[in-house]
This record gives sequence, C-alpha cells and structure tokens, in this order.
Amino acid sequence: MTDTNKTVGLIGLGLIGTALARRLLGAGYAVVGFDVDAARCAQLAELGGRAAGSVTALARECRRIVIAVFNTDQLEEVVEGESGILAASASSPRFALTVTTSDPERVTALVARAAPRGLRLLEAPLSGTSEQVARGDGVGLIGGERAAFDEAADILDAICPRRYFVGAAGNGAKTKLAVNLILGINRAALAEGLVFAERMGLDPRAFLEVARGSAAYSQIMDVKGEKLLNRDFTAHGKITQSLKDVHLMLEYARHVQQVLPLTAVSARLLDGCVDHGEGDWDNCAVIEEIRRLQQ
Repeated sequence: MTDTNKTVGLIGLGLIGTALARRLLGAGYAVVGFDVDAARCAQLAELGGRAAGSVTALARECRRIVIAVFNTDQLEEVVEGESGILAASASSPRFALTVTTSDPERVTALVARAAPRGLRLLEAPLSGTSEQVARGDGVGLIGGERAAFDEAADILDAICPRRYFVGAAGNGAKTKLAVNLILGINRAALAEGLVFAERMGLDPRAFLEVARGSAAYSQIMDVKGEKLLNRDFTAHGKITQSLKDVHLMLEYARHVQQVLPLTAVSARLLDGCVDHGEGDWDNCAVIEEIRRLQQ
C-alpha cells in the first residue's frame, strides 16, 4: 500500500466523524479532516490527525475521502458545491465513501451525477452509536458498485469490520432507514417499559435484568440500559439526528404508500424532546418525554 493510500480525507467531525477518525488513526492511516466547526478540527489534531482549510483543499490532497455530514443537503454540497470535492483540480480524488444517512432517491441520483465527472461514490451508512463505531462494533450497510466496494475494502476493514453489501446505490440508505425504524421503536419501547415498571413500584435496575433474560430482550438493553437507568444523556447519538432520520422514514413511506404508525409516535416523542430543549441530548432521552406524558 502506498503512502497516498494510507492518507484518508474525512469531511465532518461530529460524533460519528470523530469515531471514524479514531478508527482510521488506530489502523495506521494519516487522517486529514475538515469541519466548519474549528473546535472539532482542533480535536482531530489532538487525536493525531490534521485539519484542512476547506473541502476543496482536502480533496486536492486526499485521493480517498470519507464523508460524515449531517444530512443529504450537506452531502450534495460537499460533493457538488462551489467549494466541494468535484471543484478540486484534475488531481482530485476518484473515490469517496459517505456514511451519511441520506434520502435514498437523492443519494442514488448523486452517485449517478458524480460518476461521469470521475468520482466513484459509495454509500456506507453505519448502524450503531458513535461509541459502537469507535469500538469497531458499527455495522456498515454498503450500497453502490461492487468494484467500488472492493476498492474500499481496506478503509471498510478499519471503520466497520462487520458489514453487508446490499446492492445498488440507494439500497444502503433504504436498509439504514428500515434498521433505524426498528431501533428507534425498540429504544422507545425500553424507555416506556422502564417508566411503567417504575410507576408500578418495581426497582428499575432489577426489572432491566429480568427484561434482559426474557423474551423481550433486544440489544438496545445493553447499549442504552445503563444510560436510561442513570439518566445519562451524554450524546452517543443525538435526538436531532434521530429525528432527522425519522422524518426521512416518514417521507419515504409516503413515497412507497406505506403507513408507519409506530414511527409516527416515535416522531412525536422526539419532537417533544426538541421542544423541551433536549435536541442535543442522547436519543435515549425519549424517556424524559415519556415521563412527561401523564393521564
């Protein structure tokens, strides 16, 4: 592997982006990052990476790039904007991987638009919290050309050793939305069950252990159980991020003429948290909105 291949650009240094930086640095890659937040760039430097002055400057230096921005609008801007990846010189990278949970139709169209301009774009949304991703426990849901998937094998080995190739571009986003739908409902169900048990006079910690050993078990009990018990809402995945994904689910459900009744309830719970100023809290803070709902 050449030195060029051992340098990876990373656009977006939020919770997931920082977790990815840790994974890449730990695997021996040199990481050149960019974020509009200078504090996040400084944090990358503390981890051992280096900040670029702009997306275009990063793209001119790095042949391979990982994109970890908030939403589809930002993804399109990073790729196609006036100071985006494609605005770099002829020596710009020919490969980019996006972990952003995106609108399936728009990311499919973006992949198609980027290809004639020489950029191979692979979608790789990740299932898991930022802590799970940092530990290497995030699951990659990869959509795009099989050749691009194979080309990215070494980077994917670093950031998501567990991964599934789910077919054409857009399928990664679709799979992530369906997975997050189940995950969000499980998270809310656990929060509601804990509140219900507590209101009935049960010890919540003892109840959680029983639930773990019962037919109701789900991995969310291990991932969020202690945080819920301790009312620890330090963000591993923010309320606003989950709400963005839920809105994508509901929008795409209309596109395919499907009603998502439980997801609509989840949206109301998340909206309630945002209304109470809890948008930057961990998404398990839905338990606070459930506590506020009384007959």
